[in-house]
Amino acid sequence: MLSTGSSPDGINAWSDNWQLLAIMGFAWTGWIHSTWSLETMLKTGFVGLGAMGLPMARNLHKAGLLSAVWNRTPGKASDLSRETGCLHCDGLEELATHCDVIVTCVSADQDLLTVAEGLATGVGPGDVVLDCSTVDSKTALAVDRILSHMGAGFLDCPVSGGTEGARLGTLSIMVGGDTDGLNRAAPVLEAMGRTIVHVGPVGAGQAAKATNQIMVAGINQAVTEALAFGQAHGLPMDRLIEALSEGAASNWFLSHRGPTMIKGEYPLGFKVMLHQKDLGICAGMAAQKGVKLPIVEMTRIHYRRLMEQGHGESDISSLFVLKEEMFSTVDG
Repeated sequence: MLSTGSSPDGINAWSDNWQLLAIMGFAWTGWIHSTWSLETMLKTGFVGLGAMGLPMARNLHKAGLLSAVWNRTPGKASDLSRETGCLHCDGLEELATHCDVIVTCVSADQDLLTVAEGLATGVGPGDVVLDCSTVDSKTALAVDRILSHMGAGFLDCPVSGGTEGARLGTLSIMVGGDTDGLNRAAPVLEAMGRTIVHVGPVGAGQAAKATNQIMVAGINQAVTEALAFGQAHGLPMDRLIEALSEGAASNWFLSHRGPTMIKGEYPLGFKVMLHQKDLGICAGMAAQKGVKLPIVEMTRIHYRRLMEQGHGESDISSLFVLKEEMFSTVDG
């Protein structure tokens, strides 16, 4: 029994104050832990500073998470390092050693595999690699095997929303992988995207992105063909788009790309050549199921024609060029 020489009321008051201080202390410690560990202690590296990767990395910097960068073309990494104060790493091993979470955003499957091999020399238990590239599900599984040998986690996190979404931090991110890795990487994903959906194990993110790319192809085909049809019939195109945008045919592509394509303008959101690459992945994944996808195959043919005409670097809304030509040929 504790004896203090104080009155019972004094003992109770001291006990109540002690409990209050203890609660406040735990609350303060918890706040410090969550804020410090998630934002200050979580060092994030970025690999691949292309049209999508650069604005994504900038958003990580705005969130106080960007620690180091590497790019195949060193000049881009050097420029971002000067802009943000982050470390420009000379190699992938250096970046992996320096960071807890690493985001990759590259153009092709083989590029990703090469990057994974480079990172594997520096990652360790507790590290998480987030891949925001668009690749085959089998490639995602292969990267997971490479990194898991070193004890690192891996999430395939392809994104949708184009360069606008990357710049504004409003990307939709489809995540494949385990929940532990997702929970650890959540602050990084939230700095780059507005919608983050866990769709299953590793590889599921890429399957979801392939589904997205098929839908984008169909929407592009429908909108560009329909607007070329309306134009050929002499309709007032701006008013037509206004009407269609409020009805059952309403969609993002019509509202945001329709007004520019009818002026012969194609502001870059998603390059033809990159969608062509992605549709090749979709076709390959469908072939594994013994299926051909008509919309995908038709769009790949059309994109080849656009690329032959020099539109490979143009936005996919430039498909309107071919649709206009279709009607002009008939009129001629």
